[in-house]
Amino acid sequence: MVRNEIEAKLDAYRTRRDFARTPEPHTSTAGATGGRSFVVQKHAARRLHFDLRLELNGVLVSWAVTRGPSLDPADKRLAVRTEDHPLNYREFEGVIPKGSYGAGAVIVWDSGHWEPIGDAENSLRRGDLKFQLHGMRLKGAWALVRMKPRNAERRENWLLIKKRDQEATQNFEPTARWKTSVSSGRTIEAIGQGEPVATAARDLPSFVSPQLATP
Repeated sequence: MVRNEIEAKLDAYRTRRDFARTPEPHTSTAGATGGRSFVVQKHAARRLHFDLRLELNGVLVSWAVTRGPSLDPADKRLAVRTEDHPLNYREFEGVIPKGSYGAGAVIVWDSGHWEPIGDAENSLRRGDLKFQLHGMRLKGAWALVRMKPRNAERRENWLLIKKRDQEATQNFEPTARWKTSVSSGRTIEAIGQGEPVATAARDLPSFVSPQLATP
């Protein structure tokens, strides 16, 4: 895919944002590398959700997963398709200011690489994308299945489903178990309060006794 095609894919991303205000990246620093990175970002916007982004043809194809991914195959999660994001959004952590599109704190909740099961582009067009995740937290086979729109519904609703394999677990909520960033160690609350990385990455005691000299 040529560079101008990638830029065209990011038009919707750019028109929604005022880059004089938001710290989000304006443009991608990487081209169509043919890579297969993925990221899941915890996003405390108007409603807390988890953004799943899969690298495909030079951009991050994105879904907002309302309750976050589940490892239970019986627990299908609503995933709303959103605009494509630039590749360097993979590293974004910070606070999108009030009054901006998607205002709220963002952390990198999981990252790694993915591999499609079958042809990724055709599967995405058909609305039945099956893939393997090799993340720091999420692993194994998954599927994104597009739902039929209701009446004049404009948003594109999908379901994120964990496939039955050795990584599947019943009644297990990974988002409840892991609450920190895999990048900085910070929580979404720490990011929102502007807490620096050094204090958020680990639990520190409130008082440390000074080391005294001995004979």
